[in-house]
Amino acid sequence: MKKIALFLLIFIIFYGCGSKQKQKNIVARINNYEITLEEFEEEFENSIYGQQDNPEARQQFLDNLINRKLILQDAQRKGLDKDKEFLKMIERFWEQSLLKLVLDKKSKEIAGSTLVSDKEIREVYERMISEGKTDKSYEQMYHQIKWEITKLKETQLMNKWLEDLRKEAKIKINYDLIKKKK
Repeated sequence: MKKIALFLLIFIIFYGCGSKQKQKNIVARINNYEITLEEFEEEFENSIYGQQDNPEARQQFLDNLINRKLILQDAQRKGLDKDKEFLKMIERFWEQSLLKLVLDKKSKEIAGSTLVSDKEIREVYERMISEGKTDKSYEQMYHQIKWEITKLKETQLMNKWLEDLRKEAKIKINYDLIKKKK
């Protein structure tokens, strides 16, 4: 019996401490929405208020954050989050963000795998000399030529990737529908 009572006492202490700990992490509650300390800190650091980390800046930021949440809650109550125009804007933002992410990742992947040999640089330099496109020395032109060859190769690899995506996809186009109306 003592073991059960002790177990219950320990359970109540830990459960009670756990819920108090959780309450300590809630900076503000706006209707049914809670702003946690982690959310507050992350948003504060990424805001202009975070440039001056002092009590006044934190209070101003919190007031603005609460106002934003109140306005968003009002918009949701009015059904604006289901508005066709709003959803179209979200779709465009989502597409643009995803495109940027995938293109950035692919660019980094390609940049990391693009190599330019001294032989290639020498060949381009010799062609430039023979065509009268430069009178500078090889050493003066080396980095510029290397950069240009690198960018050319990266563009070619990006185009090849896109071409491969198109080959793998099933694309049907009704050209009659896109013709200019007379």
